[in-house]
Amino acid sequence: MIELKELKHPKFQKNAAIDKIVRIILFAFAILSSSFVFIIAGVILFKGVSPFFSDNGGLGSVNIIKFLTGNTWLTGEAFNSNLYSVGFIIVSTVYISILSLLISFPVGVLTALFIAKIAPKKIATMLRTVIEMLASIPSIIYGLFGAGIILKLVYDFSALFGYQSKGGNSVLATVIVLAIMTIPTIASISEVAIRSVDKSIEHASLALGASVTQTNFKIVLAAAKSGIFTSAILGIGRVLGEATAVSLVAGGRRSGLSFDILDTTSTLTTIMLEGLKETTDLDYDIRFSVGIVLMIVILLTNLILNMVKRKVGNVDVK
Repeated sequence: MIELKELKHPKFQKNAAIDKIVRIILFAFAILSSSFVFIIAGVILFKGVSPFFSDNGGLGSVNIIKFLTGNTWLTGEAFNSNLYSVGFIIVSTVYISILSLLISFPVGVLTALFIAKIAPKKIATMLRTVIEMLASIPSIIYGLFGAGIILKLVYDFSALFGYQSKGGNSVLATVIVLAIMTIPTIASISEVAIRSVDKSIEHASLALGASVTQTNFKIVLAAAKSGIFTSAILGIGRVLGEATAVSLVAGGRRSGLSFDILDTTSTLTTIMLEGLKETTDLDYDIRFSVGIVLMIVILLTNLILNMVKRKVGNVDVK
């Protein structure tokens, strides 16, 4: 135990003072970083609610029910109206996110399993570096790749079935681009989770007569399921928040919900981005309203996925 005279020692008091100062500095940085969230959210909320409560320069206020449930997006600048609806765009955004995750999740997890447990050390190191490089590529590069390569492939693919797509701009092209973008994120996080599995679990499985393949798929993946599910959450978060790459391949659909994978589409982020520099007044403020909707969609998606994650994490490995 520390005696009273030791507590009064100048060196001890100096260290205590330094610790206190460091705590204050770290607390200030924590407040500063967290305040950005509230500042950004406050600005979006302030700008986003104004179209529903103001006259909007004689166009009238936007009906919030129609805004959330309608199937037509007409810009006030072009049509001199307040007819803005994102109901069909919300569904399209969720639809595209699910389709892209159905592609990127299994590919990313299996890639991670190969790197962590199967590939020789040199090959694993090389692949890990490639995955890290892919994860750091800006989204505009993926968008340019999609516009230059994927759109042509989708166009040729649709032509095989006698379908005249709009230059390849479609749900399919959007899903492919988003899947390519999210595979590195899912693979890198899943690989860390797989490598963190206790070796004793694998050894026990092998000792009981299971093959390496059985151990990898039934034991290792099951033990790493919490971290793997986290990668899916981060992956779908990137999908929901992506705008630049999607705007180059989606086609900019403005009305009507379509689940046809060869038809054009729009997402909440592309609606916010397209024409933002050229617009003013209501057509500008309504983009912030879409931002509020996007934040709510992301929040609800994360809550649902985290609930599923907790349930999955509570399942014992058998």
